[in-house]
Amino acid sequence: MTITNIAFTEFIKDFEETLRHVFHEKEDINQLSLQRGLPVGLKAEIMSKVPLSVAIPEQYGGRGSIVKECLGLLAAASYESLPLSLIFGINIALFLEPVSKYANESVKKEIFDRFLKKQNMGGLMITEPDYGSDALNMKTVHKESQNGYKISGTKHWQGLTGMADYWLIACRKDLGNGELSRDIDFFISDNTREGQKVVVEEYYDNLGLYMIPYGLNKLDLEVPHDFKLEPESTGIKMMLDILHRSRMQFPGMGMGFIRRMLDEAVKHCTGRMVGAGNLMAMDQIQFQISRIQSAYTICSAMCAKSSEISGIDHNLATRGLEANSMKAVVTDLMQESAQILVQLSGANGYRISHIGGRGIMDSRPFQIFEGSNEMLYAQIADIITRQMKKEKQLNLFDFLKDFKLTSEACLHFKKELNFVINTVISQRKLVDLGKILGRIVCVSYVLDLGAKGFRKDLVDNCIILVKQELSALISSFHFDNTIQVIEEYTENSSWLEFV
Repeated sequence: MTITNIAFTEFIKDFEETLRHVFHEKEDINQLSLQRGLPVGLKAEIMSKVPLSVAIPEQYGGRGSIVKECLGLLAAASYESLPLSLIFGINIALFLEPVSKYANESVKKEIFDRFLKKQNMGGLMITEPDYGSDALNMKTVHKESQNGYKISGTKHWQGLTGMADYWLIACRKDLGNGELSRDIDFFISDNTREGQKVVVEEYYDNLGLYMIPYGLNKLDLEVPHDFKLEPESTGIKMMLDILHRSRMQFPGMGMGFIRRMLDEAVKHCTGRMVGAGNLMAMDQIQFQISRIQSAYTICSAMCAKSSEISGIDHNLATRGLEANSMKAVVTDLMQESAQILVQLSGANGYRISHIGGRGIMDSRPFQIFEGSNEMLYAQIADIITRQMKKEKQLNLFDFLKDFKLTSEACLHFKKELNFVINTVISQRKLVDLGKILGRIVCVSYVLDLGAKGFRKDLVDNCIILVKQELSALISSFHFDNTIQVIEEYTENSSWLEFV
């Protein structure tokens, strides 16, 4: 039986059993988490189940690039290991799906064969030392040559540095006289081919995600003509499509992780006796765990929505509002869930070998990479306020009730949202507003999932907790705070002089 003929339920069950064997019987995941990298033997055993087949088209021997299966795989992996799930997420969203959609047909078969048969991996290079989120000003360049394209530059913080066999490299065309094209181009690089090898100049001591190598990469290589990705329109729109699709896969990585935090919290609090009862009998514990449970509900709804809208047959370049909302909100929820579990676990939680302590460090960078959450929230608010100005609508609730993405969800928060938005908003207020809007968008996903039969009590509890959170965010938005940093603060500010 080939990998494409196995039902997904059977495929994912076998994969989950393999992870349990590898991480709990063959090795101890809590000890593995203290080591850098993934042992070769364990990687081989995990990859023998061909997990990345979920992101390879059927005509090339894969399972068909079905979003539901991709997210299901990411969730199964993140229940046991968030770094492992991120390894798969990088391969799926930042290499295999872009290759499936934009690569020249002449190069696809060899690439997909090597992923299916030789356990190859691939990553994406965008970030540069001097241009983090400012990708449009990257300085890595390409020039056309007789044999293809010559690429030169420096990239860093690429997940799978020194580990990937293939890279997608973003760069700009050298126009001569020091001028670079405004558009972005993407090229495939094969590390096994002469003249295409990426040189790792330094490995970073990343805080958390020990399984994944990060570092500084030097590029001085030449790739064939057919290794250039072919955009549908512009390279910038292709990059947005790729990044938005990736952000819509964050809920898959968040799903298993949040569920694990929830299961561990429930297990600990039901088993931990305090006086005559267990921790679970305490009101504050009920509140804390209900917050993780709300995160579980929201993330489930995101996964369902992403499965509907983020396949490679869709162009997501203009879906920034939804992509940013999913990425920013779910990563906030991941970090919050890990923090709650550690707090509930007491001193034992504050260990890197504890799933909660490790979870704090492993989930924290998710709020930073692929666009820091503050930046994404500001973009969310900017999208909505621009549309409000266009429609000459200043009342937030009145706008949201007529806006397709929020029309139903905002009804649950009418009292809180019934206020006027000023025409000029400071950046710090844009971030607050973006947090509010992102959560309303996600509640719309929860309501959609509830309408399909998802547990009503989980949906109801989730809406109550989101309403409480929105009340705090709206209060912050209205609070008049324009304070600036006092840079020369040392004069008359040492307490020792006043005692």
